[in-house]
Amino acid sequence: MSERAPTIDSAGSPHAAATLGDYFDAVRPRHWIKNVIVFAAPAAGMRLTDPVACRQTMLAFVAFCLAASATYLINDAVDREADASHPIKRLRPIARGAIRPSVAFGLAICLIAFAVAFSFLLLGNAVTGVLAIYFMLTLSYSLALKQAVILDVMIVAVGFVLRAWAGALAVDVPPSQWLIACVFTLCMFMGFGKRRCELAMIDSQADARQHRPTLIRYTPDLLNHLITVSAGIAVITFLLYTVDSSGIQAPFPKRHLFFSLPIVVYGIFRFAMLTEIGRFGGPVDIVLRDRPLQLALVVWGCFALVVAYQIPLFGPDGLSRIFAS
Repeated sequence: MSERAPTIDSAGSPHAAATLGDYFDAVRPRHWIKNVIVFAAPAAGMRLTDPVACRQTMLAFVAFCLAASATYLINDAVDREADASHPIKRLRPIARGAIRPSVAFGLAICLIAFAVAFSFLLLGNAVTGVLAIYFMLTLSYSLALKQAVILDVMIVAVGFVLRAWAGALAVDVPPSQWLIACVFTLCMFMGFGKRRCELAMIDSQADARQHRPTLIRYTPDLLNHLITVSAGIAVITFLLYTVDSSGIQAPFPKRHLFFSLPIVVYGIFRFAMLTEIGRFGGPVDIVLRDRPLQLALVVWGCFALVVAYQIPLFGPDGLSRIFAS
């Protein structure tokens, strides 16, 4: 079988003809897992058992997947030369020249236009407004804000907060302020962890500067400190969420989630440890590939279901006896 003849772009760089698989990889479907955060508020509000609310949440998830893929295409097109110096990102279709930047920008425009229309028609003005803010924020990040140390990670964390907020608006559930704080602090912790992963995978300062200039200022000691502090804040905000009773009344006894603290701490410590070994490209790789962390997430999810639906563990009143206060 003969190889495909490369094409030449306007700059004179050779490109292999893009395949359908290249376009599929370029929109990063593995990263759609990040948009699961839209389910946080509907789940906390016990609305996912309602078919209409579940449908609305799924539609919000799809809309943010489309918007996120648009920003990934733009980011990869802008960063194609820097990504070429990264051991993993250099394999992305745009970085290796399979997809031209002009094509990536055109596809991104189509995706975000469809996402906005999809959201406006099926989810309403409020969710569409949050989606538009999310896209503009991530676009600003791709074009400029990612050059600002510390602020770059905070911007990414705010993007997750907007996803969670959109999920709440999609089903008309007022989100707890502490739930929003949990999302922000946990995502900030994971964002600094991603920077630590990148630093661990790149051998030299020259390569680090080429890939992401801010990595020169993100020293290992600074990142270790930021990860430690943000991890502590994330745990504290989780605990405050479980014990706070001053705001919106939760439809389930959320104080019982306090007893899942060992699982939460293990998951955070495990994630922090994995960021330093240089085998993972970032949080998505860690979550999708590390079995102990996946097990911790499953165990915590099962625990949360038991608490939310007050499923008896031992006998008809087992849960109330175990968690009697």
